[in-house]
Amino acid sequence: MSELFGILSDGTEVHRWTLERAGVRARVLSYGGIVQSVEVPDREGRTAGVVLGFADLDGYLRHPEPFLGALIGRYANRIAGGRFPLDGRTYALARNDGPNSLHGGDGGFDKRVWDVTPVEHGVRLSRVSPHGEEGFPGRLEVAATYTLDGTGALRIAYEATTDAPTVVNLTNHSYWNLSGSGSAGGHELRLAASRYTPVDAHLIPDGAPEDVSGTRFDFRRPRKTGAGYDHNFVLDKGVTPAAEEVAELHDPASGRVLTVATTEPGLQLYTADHLGEPFAPGDGIALETQHFPDSPNRPDFPATELRPGRVYRSETVYGFSVRR
Repeated sequence: MSELFGILSDGTEVHRWTLERAGVRARVLSYGGIVQSVEVPDREGRTAGVVLGFADLDGYLRHPEPFLGALIGRYANRIAGGRFPLDGRTYALARNDGPNSLHGGDGGFDKRVWDVTPVEHGVRLSRVSPHGEEGFPGRLEVAATYTLDGTGALRIAYEATTDAPTVVNLTNHSYWNLSGSGSAGGHELRLAASRYTPVDAHLIPDGAPEDVSGTRFDFRRPRKTGAGYDHNFVLDKGVTPAAEEVAELHDPASGRVLTVATTEPGLQLYTADHLGEPFAPGDGIALETQHFPDSPNRPDFPATELRPGRVYRSETVYGFSVRR
């Protein structure tokens, strides 16, 4: 089911699609591929929204920086210096995060209107990113399919092809708050990650991944996150052909549990310390499944190159349950 959600200044219509199955309701926007809301029951059967979002289009236009619920590309996370080499040539990108390029630049996928096609139990969003968009090479045909499966899990499956060598790293930037309101600081997080990537002052990976043992980055057993995280965790499973569970977020107050399964090798934990108005720091927790930040400049990291004749594929599954 779709409805008009708003109109951009150039007259382009933005539509909202509602998916509903197995007690879960999710709303997706054609603007930015945004997951505007996900509603799930708590242990008492009371339903509440568990992702941060705005009630109208104007909210997203006035507050673009948090990337609330957005589809991020062409490159999720940071590329150092807004530059990367590929096949002997250096490509310059928009520097929209100090000296770095962040989440695809000033006009990333989160600020584009996508074509939407209904599919069984969901929608398929697609667009063509032209050669040179935000400095990235290659004409990229990209699609993201959002569906609810029989358990009510939200699946996002990405795919892309290119006509020239390029780099691709896609993710969803939802902020989760399983309480439905207030702070997410009481949530407990478990990550299947024995290493993380330490970063410099600009949040660029600095050196090789390090062991989490004995550090505040050890979430191998569930514990509260607290604040101060904007870091990539190296998932123990690596890149996999099918999505495997890598994270669990639990809210003891409501009993709600979120599980995250993915094909990706990394997960960026962001505790929303700088979320910005109208939200308070820590109102949500972002769990961004992706390849590592600055991979195009780090040949020791899993590769993010995409070449003609190959298909980029990635899938992340958000499962919902309750704990008594």
